[in-house]
Amino acid sequence: MLTVFVIALQIVLPLALLVWLAFAPAASLTGLALQAAGVGLFLLALARIAMWTVPPWWTPYLYGILWLLIVLRHVAAGGLAARPLWPSAAWGWAGAGLALALAVFGGWFSGMAVLARAAPPVATVDIANPLGPGRYVVGHGGSRGIVNAHLKVLDTTVARHAEWRGQAYAVDLFAVDRLGLRADGWRPRDPARYAIFDRPVHAPCAGKVIGARNDLPDMPVPDMDAENLLGNHVLLRCAEAVLLFAHLRQGSVGVAAGETVARGALLGRVGNSGNTSEPHLHLHAQRLSATRAPVAGAPLALRIDGRRLVRNDRLVGRDW
Repeated sequence: MLTVFVIALQIVLPLALLVWLAFAPAASLTGLALQAAGVGLFLLALARIAMWTVPPWWTPYLYGILWLLIVLRHVAAGGLAARPLWPSAAWGWAGAGLALALAVFGGWFSGMAVLARAAPPVATVDIANPLGPGRYVVGHGGSRGIVNAHLKVLDTTVARHAEWRGQAYAVDLFAVDRLGLRADGWRPRDPARYAIFDRPVHAPCAGKVIGARNDLPDMPVPDMDAENLLGNHVLLRCAEAVLLFAHLRQGSVGVAAGETVARGALLGRVGNSGNTSEPHLHLHAQRLSATRAPVAGAPLALRIDGRRLVRNDRLVGRDW
């Protein structure tokens, strides 16, 4: 079902809008301007709020280039001065209305995505990218729910969210290859076919391990472990902050609770354990939990390699 939704929203719909603009341009100047603006702003919003791991991160750029070429073709073709200023038929007004709706939708959601880069109302922890060499894309991240699903835990009307509020400003990191692909195939069952699987995870700061788990199996994609949501993981306390590294590979966690680790120490490797639909690294910062729930501490924001990361940002790993 998810695959059908992704294909419809991120492939079929953008291409349909581009075809509409290219081959069924509005007859009036106002209609054509609204049509171009509506399609462009809708594509911009989609580029910012959809998760571009499937299709790859460069797909919205391709759509943007196609949009620009279509607009330039209409301008270069001439005849704009001969068009009436306003639509003269009902279907023309209907097209203009649709274009205006697309423009309003696109403008609003593009703005919301921009605001997601703002600092949230909590303290910020600065760390280095804990992953090794490679190219990575942010799945969930940012200070607005439209690009970061983790923020739902701040909804106090849902009692169970209290045990998970530490992850509110988490980021999910996926690896991609040189072509921007995050897996060998559209959605393979074998987690080993994903670029991030088995990538090393290092301690971005010196600290003390206050929690770790290593025995849970890596789930076939898209199966999820609804009982052990964190999967194999490490909780690392660095000064007043606690960092969580979740969904690690079974048997890869080489540290245990009570150990002190140096900056750059190998904590484990990315896997597909716990409540995850495919391999990725879940990373968040929080205060030490005052309850038995390990991620119930007050949430903190993260700045990785000096950047506040939001959905679809790209970053490069380091050689630890």
